[in-house]
Amino acid sequence: MLPPESTLKLTDISSPADIREFTLPELKALAAEIRQEIIRVITSNGGHLASSLGAVELIIALHYVFNTPYDQIVFDVGHQTYAHKLLTGRAGQFSKIRLAGGLSGFPKREESPYDTFNTGHSSTSVSAAAGLAAVRDLLGQTDRKVVAVIGDGALTGGMALEAINHVGGLQKDLLIVLNDNRMSISPNVGAISQYLSLKMTSPELLYLRDRVKKTLEKILPQRGKRVIRRFQMAEEALKGFLVSPNSFLACWGFKYLGPIDGHDLEKLIQAFHQVRNLNRPVLLHVLTTKGKGYPPAEQNPLEFHGLGRTKKEAAKTTEEKKPESEPVPVKVSPVPPATYTQVFGRFLLEQAPQYPNLVAITAAMSQGTGLEDFFLKYPQRAFDVGIAEQHAVTFAAGLAAGGYRPVVAIYSTFLQRAFDQLFHDVALSNLPVIVAVDRAGLVGEDGPTHHGGLDLSFLRLLPNFTVMAPKDEHELKAMLKLALTVDGPVAVRYPRGPVSGRPRPAEPRPLTPGQGEILKRGGDLTIIALGQTVWPSYEAALILETKGLSCEVINLRFIKPIDRALIIKSAESTGHVLTAEENSLTGGLFGAVSEILAQRPLAAPPVVVRAVGMTDDPVNQATQVQQRIGLGLDSHGLAEAALALFRP
Repeated sequence: MLPPESTLKLTDISSPADIREFTLPELKALAAEIRQEIIRVITSNGGHLASSLGAVELIIALHYVFNTPYDQIVFDVGHQTYAHKLLTGRAGQFSKIRLAGGLSGFPKREESPYDTFNTGHSSTSVSAAAGLAAVRDLLGQTDRKVVAVIGDGALTGGMALEAINHVGGLQKDLLIVLNDNRMSISPNVGAISQYLSLKMTSPELLYLRDRVKKTLEKILPQRGKRVIRRFQMAEEALKGFLVSPNSFLACWGFKYLGPIDGHDLEKLIQAFHQVRNLNRPVLLHVLTTKGKGYPPAEQNPLEFHGLGRTKKEAAKTTEEKKPESEPVPVKVSPVPPATYTQVFGRFLLEQAPQYPNLVAITAAMSQGTGLEDFFLKYPQRAFDVGIAEQHAVTFAAGLAAGGYRPVVAIYSTFLQRAFDQLFHDVALSNLPVIVAVDRAGLVGEDGPTHHGGLDLSFLRLLPNFTVMAPKDEHELKAMLKLALTVDGPVAVRYPRGPVSGRPRPAEPRPLTPGQGEILKRGGDLTIIALGQTVWPSYEAALILETKGLSCEVINLRFIKPIDRALIIKSAESTGHVLTAEENSLTGGLFGAVSEILAQRPLAAPPVVVRAVGMTDDPVNQATQVQQRIGLGLDSHGLAEAALALFRP
């Protein structure tokens, strides 16, 4: 809580201006209260806990020194911005963050003027901030400052480096704050991350440097400053010899400052005041601890990077922990159902001995894509390329060209970044790359920036690709097994969340590319579904039976190659078709079915086609169940859409 002399609470803060007269002790108390509020809400609602806890002091100092929103702050990814939301008049709404009708879990311009730029994907902040700085210069607003806050993980993204090169060349007045917590989601990889972890930035050396400085100032009050300066010159020379951040960034036209302790408010404020007056490109290197103030998250930041919605647990800070002598009650929780991601990861692990040329690739998401066990068991056959989806795909193409069978596991929303690589480097050469498209369709509380609603549309454009989506976990395994035998590129898309739990078929049959299946026969209406919408479509057909409507349900399985014969035969038999998909209605399943039926001879029987899926309107944060109901992709919504086909 805030000190007794202050009566201001988080809910009383309407803007950062309210904190700019705070004393340092008040700011520290505010940081503690913000941290407690983040822990309280996010352990209940789910969300990005560890990253936001690590950025509390950094965000307080930014808003304390800079005149926001006139001065503009662009946060990379945006999953670290909960303190920012609490300081910008949204504390009263914070308890509903990531819930339907509540705050977004990411910066959103429509939500607040303090959210300068909408984000959700990584490595975009410097480019966006450079654009805002260019506008400032064109308008002659020389007193306006622009700040990009980027993590060391996001700095590995090629787009960030392209932007740094551009800004350095233009010599724009722009501050980049490098929030270095040595992690993105999975531990960082690559030369840049290793470079930032040089001994010159170790806590031990920073502590020693600070102690030497204070000692010299005390024992040599007159000559101390000159001696300190000589030590600093020697340190810079050593940094240069080691190819330091200072010399590295100087080549890009940037002034490098740091590293400084990202949890020391006094030092942060001093540093921001200093750089505010440097009218040139500056990179301020800040060291933070992911999960700061919440021991479970500090000890396991990977596990606490993003929490799903769970029953609220008591979130204790270090000071509030029970004495070790006090017995801790043992909680027994039911084993949660497996997720599609876990089924994928386990399958790959099972197949590895049979396929010695099988390799796995991830873009900084080994745990998120279910590959952590594969990485542990087969480290020589597992590659984490960092936040670089484009490189991941072309790297896979190189492996495939060399005779290996690479499996690239990428979330659908991030795969969008690598479209050209999928086309130019994989599809045109017909290389046997397997793309595991995780989090396809609606993803729940992460909202519009993370839905996988475009992959069916853009993957079916690619030559030589086989594109499929399973109706359940059993079909996912069958599709992955098929993918290992296809002589060409394959994409398998599957949803976020738990598996269906349906029993395994008694006699599973091998899949044939381009062949769908009829789950239920009927004569009045054909429902064509793919992936996550198949079982809701089947259940909708059972509902419609009670209303006197006989429905045929097709599990299409493949959108490329597509079962044209099955679609045409069923559609012409019933005369009415309803498509159901967790994808954009533009270019996805609806587009594919419409194209097939439109290409029939003019004399062919007429067919009425309607669709249920994702429209151009963004699907905001809510649970996946709520989102599906909102779009009519649940069984009752699909039944209602089917009935509407027969109304005048």
